[in-house]
Amino acid sequence: MILQVDNITKSFASHVVLNGISLHVDAGEIVGLMGANGAGKTTLLRIITGLLVPDSGRIMYEDHPIAISDFDHIGYLPEERGLYRHMSVIEQALYFTQLKGMPLCDAKTSLQQWFTRLGMEGWEHRQTGKLSKGMQQRLQFVITVAHNPKLLILDEPFSGFDANNASHFKDEIARLRDNGTAILFSTHNQQAASELCNRIVNL
Repeated sequence: MILQVDNITKSFASHVVLNGISLHVDAGEIVGLMGANGAGKTTLLRIITGLLVPDSGRIMYEDHPIAISDFDHIGYLPEERGLYRHMSVIEQALYFTQLKGMPLCDAKTSLQQWFTRLGMEGWEHRQTGKLSKGMQQRLQFVITVAHNPKLLILDEPFSGFDANNASHFKDEIARLRDNGTAILFSTHNQQAASELCNRIVNL
């Protein structure tokens, strides 16, 4: 088991957002989080990634309580994308992959492979702020997966994509699953969830 979420609760003031949520994700499977706006999907993902602290419960990574060092092996794609608009595509991608502990040579190789897979050849020296929203989303996805994470966490990964791009990303996510990556993602897209997920957790 890669990820285990045990009895997580979280409130903001008097509003209970998560009330005893438990789930697990194994290597080579996709688990989908489904729920209406405000159901707590993003809150749960932020707790797993250490951005929020739960009121109670625990997060286990492999066989131990999740620790800072584990985040080098986790890829997180937030719903609100966070890119530096004045950096070039390659500068930005290398910066983030090295933050995950990837050596420069390995980072360059992995990024080039992903640029090729996603049709991003020739983008390396473009300024990020001048990319379209869809192009920025491709870059954010590459940054999320280039360090070969064991656990991939995706918050609304298909948001803003047209049908062709969404289909391409579904294929890439399925390929990562088939190569052994554990994947947890939230979505409003019932069709995407039914096509990709081994299990669905409703919040």
